[in-house]
This record gives sequence, C-alpha cells and structure tokens, in this order.
Amino acid sequence: MDVRDDKLFLGGMSAEALASEFGTPLYVYEEAVVRAQCQLFRDSFAAENQEVHFALKSNFNPALLKIILEEGLGLDAVSPWEVQLGLAVGFSPKQIIFTGNNTTEAELRYCIDQGVLVNVGSLAELDRYGMLNPGGAVALRINPDIGAGHHHHVITGGPRSKFGIYHTEGEAIAELLQRHNLRLIGIHSHIGTGILQTEEMLGAMEIILKTAGRFEGLEFVDFGGGFGIPYRPGQEALPLKQLGAAMAERMAVFCKSYGRDVRMKLEPGRFLIAQSGTLLVQATNRQSTPEFNFVGTDSGFNHLARPALYGAYHQILNASAMGGEPEQVVVAGNICESGDVFTQNHDGVDTQSVAKVEIGHLLALRDAGAYGMSLASNYNMRARPAEVLVTDGKARLIRRRETFEDLTGLFPDFQPK
Repeated sequence: MDVRDDKLFLGGMSAEALASEFGTPLYVYEEAVVRAQCQLFRDSFAAENQEVHFALKSNFNPALLKIILEEGLGLDAVSPWEVQLGLAVGFSPKQIIFTGNNTTEAELRYCIDQGVLVNVGSLAELDRYGMLNPGGAVALRINPDIGAGHHHHVITGGPRSKFGIYHTEGEAIAELLQRHNLRLIGIHSHIGTGILQTEEMLGAMEIILKTAGRFEGLEFVDFGGGFGIPYRPGQEALPLKQLGAAMAERMAVFCKSYGRDVRMKLEPGRFLIAQSGTLLVQATNRQSTPEFNFVGTDSGFNHLARPALYGAYHQILNASAMGGEPEQVVVAGNICESGDVFTQNHDGVDTQSVAKVEIGHLLALRDAGAYGMSLASNYNMRARPAEVLVTDGKARLIRRRETFEDLTGLFPDFQPK
C-alpha cells in the first residue's frame, strides 16, 4: 500500500482504477504482501525440524493457495471440501492436516481414503476413528486448559471450550489407542486467535509438551495458530522472531528429554494473509443523528462480518482523498440490520477518524484478507464481491462477482417468469 497524489495505491495500482475496472464492493489482495508474510514467518521459526501449515479457513481462494504452495507451506483443513480443494490445487496428502470439529463418520472416512492425517478432537471421535482405521496413524487435539484471543468467540482452549480432548484424559486416550492398535504420531493444540502476546502461547506450549511427553513414538507436536496482527494504528506487532526463538529453544529441550527428534508444526492463517487484503467499497450516503454522522456504503457485514461478530477493528481509509481533513464518522453497510456497521468496538457502534468523505468516494477497509471473504454470505440476497490479485502494478480477476442466476440456480423448482 502507498499513497500517490492523495490517492491510495494497492500493489502498484490505484484503488480507483481497480474499482473502475472491476466494480465495488471488491476484495483486493497484494501478492507481494502474502509472499513477504510467508517468508517472515518461516524465517522467524527457523528451527531445523519445523513445518508450517496455512489455516485454509482464513481464505480459500485457489489463486492465493497456489502462492502459499509455492512458498513451501502445507495446509490446515477443517472440512472435507477444504481437503478436496487443497488436493486439487496441488498440495499432497502429506502436506495437509485435517482438524475437524464434531466430525462425522463420512468426513473421517474421506480423509482416511485420501491419505490425509486427522487430528482427532474427542474420545468418542477417537473410538470412531479407530473402528474405521484400525492400526492406522492418528494425531490428537488436546485442550491444554488455557485459552486466549481477541474476543471470547475465538478462544479455543480452556474449560469453556468445545475443542479438543481435555489434557487430563491420558488414561482414556491410552486405552482407546491400545484397543484399536492406533499409532499416535502427533499431539495438537490451539488456544485461540488474534494473539499479540508471547506469554499465552508459551504457557500453552509448556502444558502441551508436558502432555506430549506421556506418549511414546510421536513424530510431531502441533501448536496450532493464533498469531495475531496489529489491526489498530499504534498497536504493537507480535514479536515473532522472539517468539520463534523461544519456541525453538523449548522444543529442543523437549526433544532431548524425549529421546528423539520431534517436528514442531505451526498453523498460521491470519498472520499470512490478513494484511494483503483490502475491501474497497463506495460511499453511497451521508446522514446524521444527534449522536453520530453516518457514512453509508455499498457493502455490509455480509461481505466483512468481523466487526459485527467480534467488535473487530478495521482501519478505514478514504482512498479517493487520503489527505482530506479527518472527521469522526460511523461507517455503515447496506444490510437491513442495525448491527451492520463497520466501525464497532466490543460495546457496539463506534466512530472512526476518516478523511472527509463525500458521496461517490472510495473507502478502503484494511487488513481484510483473513476471515473476510471466507465468512461472506448472500444475506439480503446480495452478491458476494469479486476478488482480484495485484502483482507489480497489474491486476487479474481471481473470483468473479456473483450473479442472480448463480443464486437462483440452486433452487431446482425455480422457474423465472
């Protein structure tokens, strides 16, 4: 991102030129940012025996997955279609880990048939998996009794979390492994997402390594994702190299006491892809109440749900007049819901300082590459946006905008008059 002549540029192209060519709302991804984040993560976790798996749920566009593949990363998948997409893009079964939740027998069978390793998340699922694949290899998702994250909806560890086998269930795990002659080759844990402090991750790491040490024959320990980015101006970034060094040191100590080399696996999603993405929207309206000045747009929480779901912050820039006089405004969407507001905090509607907006101006919602399009819907029967990838000043369409026929084509009895 840079600014030229008071206009916002993304990947060497002006936001206004992109909007003119492809329309709005529009998701724009900068390829250089994706590659730089992948390289930064690999360099920060430069332990000799480590593997990185991109959390596919954060963004499943195949064009972006090809970049991830070229950068040498694997995939963390949470549904059979994510597995199928990863294989179709070119990832090998060995590069994919399936970590489902409340997984069905059919989903387990699909992964077994494809040769994709499963992280099993409950005792009942472990028993079911053993009956489907006796003598096979398996990994376990453990709840380490610690959770963290930017909102309680994204905390995935601790006694209130639905995820993983509680770390005190060692005896029950051993009995099921023996009953089905399963080979436990990996232990997995994930405590939450959007984490910017090292203490929570290192604390969870100590617990999961202690749990892992109870089992013989492990090939890897997977510490999941959760690596956050600084969404707000002035927010400090996660000290990734410091964290990487600390985790590598702890892993080396574990391997020495364990008596064999064990790989460290990591599953970043947001960290790799969020900052590459911008949602471009057009200002379509202005109105005021005694409390707020509202700017209305041609998008809504059906395209970027994070503010409505979590009170999440996304910096909003006036791409048409970057140097304008700042004003405090509420930026709202076009969905028929009072919660359809892009400027929110955990308590509800908030304002944000944006260079003065006129109707017709283009607004850029930053850091929208993760959990933006992947959470998008057709609520209010509105089309999901197009997506473009910008590389060295050139843009190409990587997902076309939906049409009325795309939506209505799913209804077999629908016959337009």
